[in-house]
Amino acid sequence: MRIAFYAPLKAPTHPTPSGDRRMARLLMAALRHAGHRVDLACTFRSWDDGGRPGRHRRIADLGGRLADRLAARLRHDPPDLWFTYHLYHKAPDWLGPAVSAALGIPYVVAEASFAPKQAGGPFALGHEAARTAIARADAVVSLNSADAECLYPLLRSPGRLTLLRPFVEPPAPRDRAADRAELARSLGLDPEVPWLLAVGMMRGGDKQRSFRILARALERLGGHDWRLLVVGDGPRRVCVEESFGRVDPGRLRFLGALPPDRLAACYAGADLMVWPAINEAYGMALLEAQAAGLAVVAGRTGGVPDIVRDGSTGLLTPVGDEAAFADAVAALLPDPARRSAFGLEAARVASAEHGFDGASRTLDTLLRSLARSR
Repeated sequence: MRIAFYAPLKAPTHPTPSGDRRMARLLMAALRHAGHRVDLACTFRSWDDGGRPGRHRRIADLGGRLADRLAARLRHDPPDLWFTYHLYHKAPDWLGPAVSAALGIPYVVAEASFAPKQAGGPFALGHEAARTAIARADAVVSLNSADAECLYPLLRSPGRLTLLRPFVEPPAPRDRAADRAELARSLGLDPEVPWLLAVGMMRGGDKQRSFRILARALERLGGHDWRLLVVGDGPRRVCVEESFGRVDPGRLRFLGALPPDRLAACYAGADLMVWPAINEAYGMALLEAQAAGLAVVAGRTGGVPDIVRDGSTGLLTPVGDEAAFADAVAALLPDPARRSAFGLEAARVASAEHGFDGASRTLDTLLRSLARSR
């Protein structure tokens, strides 16, 4: 099948790395792995933070014009299906519903979310567009089980919703001892001291709040010996670093954005992944860390419990509770055997339940079923 792929929040070709971009690329790769031809339909970004009056209307108007142009361009040789990844009230899909209707092809959305509380608020236009798109979809693929409750009432039948666990490609085998030795050498770290790892974009809002909670939690661990590696960059990097101002700077290593191989070395070499996960959909970095065999402490929010098994692959704490987060980290710092057991189980679960091949088969079965029904 020829599939037109679109991501209104952030195109898979966007220059800034993020979990959202990572999943967009993984979905395209999984569809191609199943034998489909996947073309990026458009890089138009519909995201609106609500900070500029009238911008949502301008985006909607531009989206309407782009939809007309796309439909006209594709009409002579239409794709078999339109696939939109990640739409919600701040990043609605102004293209897919119109183009798929004009071309008479199935319309599929993945990771759609709907927030009834946004009705009539500052994002009312995007909220209504998200509702319309979800209701119009021939199939909705949910990567976050927490979204399902608000999605079901919009669907013409419950069978239009398919639950798909977030997934990653199998990590390449690594020599953990060699990675740890190289990190110790290059970063001036004692390999006998537990290393914590945090991975996140340094932007405002929930990401910055997550870093702030992490900093406050670590301030409570002064009696323990540990080091923190922080991977990530962004416009709020200075603010993020300042939030750790009361932590001994000798305990901290800010590494910036890292290429995939260097990040994989951090997953392999660290002892514990730590991320408060404020309003996290599920956390690609949490999943990647577990696939690499790293135990996790995270906030219990959104779809995080879908990928972190509390007491089995890591520990989950009430989201935003810095004291509880500190207690969970403190429980694992002096217990390498428990961290190791969590890590082994995390790698097993990631392989068995969050594998690339399984996701590719699920998507292929769904899309071919839609094609046959047409």
